[in-house]
Amino acid sequence: MSQTPEPFATYLDEISHRGRTMLLPALHKATELYGWVSQDVQEQISRALRVPAAEVHGVVEFYSMFYQQPTAKRVIRVCEDPACSAGGASAVLHELEAQLSIQVGETTADGSVTLEAVTCLGMCEHAPCALDANKPAGMLDPQSVSAFLAGELPEPVGMPYGNPLWILQRVGKVDPTSLADYLAMGGYQGLQKAIAQTPEALLEQLDASGVLGRGGAQFPTGRKWRMVRQAAGTPQNKHVVVNADESEPGTFKDRYLLEEDPFALIEATTLASYVIGAQQGWIFVRGEYPRAVARLQNAIDQARAAGWLGKNILGQKGFDFDIELRVGAGAYICGEETALFEAIEGKRGFPRIKPPFPVTHGLFHQPTAINNVETLVAALAVINVGLDAWKAVGTEKSPGTKLFCVSGHVAKPGVYELPFASTLADLLALAGGVANGRQLQAVLMGGAAGAFVAPHQLDLRLTYEDTRAANVPLGSGVVMVFDDSVDLRQVLYELARFFKHESCGKCFPCQLGSQRQYEILDRLAHHTPYTQDLQTLGNIGYTMTKTSLCGLGQTATSAISSAVRLWPHLLNENATH
Repeated sequence: MSQTPEPFATYLDEISHRGRTMLLPALHKATELYGWVSQDVQEQISRALRVPAAEVHGVVEFYSMFYQQPTAKRVIRVCEDPACSAGGASAVLHELEAQLSIQVGETTADGSVTLEAVTCLGMCEHAPCALDANKPAGMLDPQSVSAFLAGELPEPVGMPYGNPLWILQRVGKVDPTSLADYLAMGGYQGLQKAIAQTPEALLEQLDASGVLGRGGAQFPTGRKWRMVRQAAGTPQNKHVVVNADESEPGTFKDRYLLEEDPFALIEATTLASYVIGAQQGWIFVRGEYPRAVARLQNAIDQARAAGWLGKNILGQKGFDFDIELRVGAGAYICGEETALFEAIEGKRGFPRIKPPFPVTHGLFHQPTAINNVETLVAALAVINVGLDAWKAVGTEKSPGTKLFCVSGHVAKPGVYELPFASTLADLLALAGGVANGRQLQAVLMGGAAGAFVAPHQLDLRLTYEDTRAANVPLGSGVVMVFDDSVDLRQVLYELARFFKHESCGKCFPCQLGSQRQYEILDRLAHHTPYTQDLQTLGNIGYTMTKTSLCGLGQTATSAISSAVRLWPHLLNENATH
């Protein structure tokens, strides 16, 4: 058996005392060094971390960014999900194939480049987009492919439109790599205000603020933190976990905060630790966000060096807290909270059966507060601006502001921070309306697991109560616009393809249902549909919704079902777009 090269052997020696929780970092390191994870390397990792070799193998094959066959270190990943597809991703892929003289899924003869078509890269406002190894690129077209391959295209930067009030107030105005810049623009003032109060007083403010989970679940943040604080245990075995595995087509709001204001997330996570009484924090970032990973690690290092993380923060004896970064590797299911715990623990990212719930049995089966990036920064904003100012905008049931990710056929795609109660028409007007003089055909709200709305529904108020009444999920704030040039059957096919690819396979309703849904939508978009497809699609949707283990399967049919209700002619084999 060949020996592992020295750099990797040294790395394994350094992390071996941490055991299984270092499995993801070890696999990333191996991929960085070699491009793939050979059987030899898997065995070395198994011995160093004391994880059965079969389970190491299982984790490698679970993630799409790890490879068990020789693969180039330089992998070019081109998104083919709805926003990028509508923007011309297929033409970009064809040009890349021509210039590299390979097909999608292949590696060049010299072993230098591998080309892949992938699910959402979280840069929908820059569609069509791609990753060249760790370098992002956007607004691609066939004419720009040569410059893209040569590394000459500037990296796309996310800047908010309009006048952000609180959540995005520093984005585009500070150097995201500078703690000094962050402090100069009010950084860590919220944490200083917080520690002058008791955790109970802060919980009362959060309860009154109405900040709900911004990843789509809409669970009250104050209530969650209170439950973790009251859970049995000590600060040493309580955790704050940040869910930054933003992987659903159309969702890219958290990327703005991760890349352009990372210190705000560090401060917000530290605030949560003070309130619930936890000493350990974790940030789980999707592997397709390399720039965010680098900036977050820099922010953690600088905050630790300056005393904002570590022991006795702000001179408060016993206020100890630190943060560790974990990077995913291409698995949407890890955005489900319990699957994310499993991933951090060095296992396949399978969802757990609930109950028990994370507030008592979360990471390492210990009390855990897990929140979305925007949720945490919104909670920090409440402390910064004060409860009265926060509740002065929005509605009684939906106070404050919300981030919305606008993509597709609009003049100004991007992230918008708006007060709740703005209408969908208001948002689309801020985004410049439908681009190129075309007519609006449909809007996908809430992401791939959301619902479509028709042009006559633009007066919908963007609040929790109004969207709930309209049976339209607000979700993570996705607003994906399709003009009248788009064949919606192709969009539905792409949504079905996404869920078929991302189903983890743990439960049969989702594993089989997502496959059958994909087959029906494939026929619908590219072949001749069967006459019984409509009834079958409805049966699949009902079964998946009622019996799937987690939210992926429970919502994988929602957008497709909504489209069929609004436009039943789509399932007619003679339909035109």
